[in-house]
Amino acid sequence: MRYKKTFLVIILISLFSFGCEKNPAESTAILPEVTTTNVTNITGTTAQCGGTIISDGGATITACGVCWSTGQTQTVSDEKTNDITGTSSFSSNLTSLTPGTTYYVRAYATNSVGTGYGSAISFTTLNLPILTTAEVSDITSTSAKCGGTISSSGGATVTACGVCWSTSQTPTVLDEKTNDVSGDSSYSSDLTGLTPGTTYYVRAYATNSVGTGYGNAISFTTQNIPVLITAEVSEITSMSAKCGGTISSDGGATVTACGVCWSTGQTPTVSDEKTNDETGESSFSSDLTGLTPGTTYYVRAYATNSVGTGYGNELSFYSEEDTLTITDVDGNKYSIIKIGNQWWMAENMKVTHYRNGDAIQHITDSTEWINTTSGGYCYYDNDADNATPYGSLYNWYSIDDSRKVAPEGWHVPSDGELHILLDYLGGEEIAGGKMKEIGIAHWISPNTGATNESGFSALPGGYRFSSNGYYDYMGYIATFWTSSEIDNTRARLRKIFYNDIIVGPYYGSKNGGFSVRCIKD
Repeated sequence: MRYKKTFLVIILISLFSFGCEKNPAESTAILPEVTTTNVTNITGTTAQCGGTIISDGGATITACGVCWSTGQTQTVSDEKTNDITGTSSFSSNLTSLTPGTTYYVRAYATNSVGTGYGSAISFTTLNLPILTTAEVSDITSTSAKCGGTISSSGGATVTACGVCWSTSQTPTVLDEKTNDVSGDSSYSSDLTGLTPGTTYYVRAYATNSVGTGYGNAISFTTQNIPVLITAEVSEITSMSAKCGGTISSDGGATVTACGVCWSTGQTPTVSDEKTNDETGESSFSSDLTGLTPGTTYYVRAYATNSVGTGYGNELSFYSEEDTLTITDVDGNKYSIIKIGNQWWMAENMKVTHYRNGDAIQHITDSTEWINTTSGGYCYYDNDADNATPYGSLYNWYSIDDSRKVAPEGWHVPSDGELHILLDYLGGEEIAGGKMKEIGIAHWISPNTGATNESGFSALPGGYRFSSNGYYDYMGYIATFWTSSEIDNTRARLRKIFYNDIIVGPYYGSKNGGFSVRCIKD
């Protein structure tokens, strides 16, 4: 019985020992051995790496690849690839990297025992170029110079560089830009096509395979025309006045000329009459001379720099009247009258010479009168006494002569200028009454509606026919030539009648003899 118990114990010990024996293959497996290959094809956001499995550690490889991080000890808990197993070497693509960042990468391989790692290799992704913007110089109204210095290419070849600019604070290469020669660390750029008096922002840029890097933004303002204010007009006489101006900005460039300009038309420029005053001071005083008495003038201060000419606000003034008469080249004096903004003769003209002193042809013969094609005048009925008060009668050729029949500073009105007068007096339907001399001393009764409230004092000088050279209608009709031509044989004139208040538009043959009233230039 004791023998049986001993045998049973031996059997149980043997069975226990047999049941706990390990698999020989499992007892000898270890971690895989792997080496990390060099990192290649580095860009700003990607790279290539991989590994070679030296030993599977005695167990099947279930996963392999590379893992990476910005820390120096990477594991499969960091970013990693999962590459194809079954071969001793594998290649891995690292993606979604950050430009200009140092990474550490290790190959790994996993079997049933665990994960083995290769040695860690560091690399830095490519970056955008780094550069600074040069100071802006040589600023004009439409151009400037700038440039940049590239302190780092970002690890890749710079393929383009220059400066970009816009009126917004962060210009990019989508705005205006230069394309300068790459290869040097510093470069110069010409900015063109700028707008005067405008603030621009400029940045240097450089482009590589990663993208475009920008320098610091610099602002500058292009030169502009001067800005100024016109001083009040003072000390006004019949022929002179004082004015001036204050320059509030030279526009960024030296003022080379300043003064005031004036004319009888609005918006005077330096092409009109002007003064040239001393530069160097912000304010200046100007003497306007050679004015015409009784005239409305418009004046503006001006200042000129290399960009152009700036003007102050426009002012107007009226020169004093030193006389209410004018004198023609023969010495005849004529009363004048201001109607609205126009100055008119208040008498019919009777001059016998052109402005330069040449005689106007005095034609008494009817045949000669109707056949002439040059300037001529006559007295009604060939009686010189009729020149007072009715004036002389002139053909249109004398009106059109370049030597001028009107006194200096005056001219024969166009039909448009007469129309301005008529509109001021209420229109041609009623203006005649306001223009006719009152009474019947010179007009035939009834001299309908005559008030002469305009002061024009129209007189019925009659006229001379172009067809036969005869005279008629003195006392009945006032006729006035205009300078407005219709065609080769006719020109426009106006008529006022003894029995009406209308001022009728008519045309007459250029050989007709009619009265002339002049208007101030």
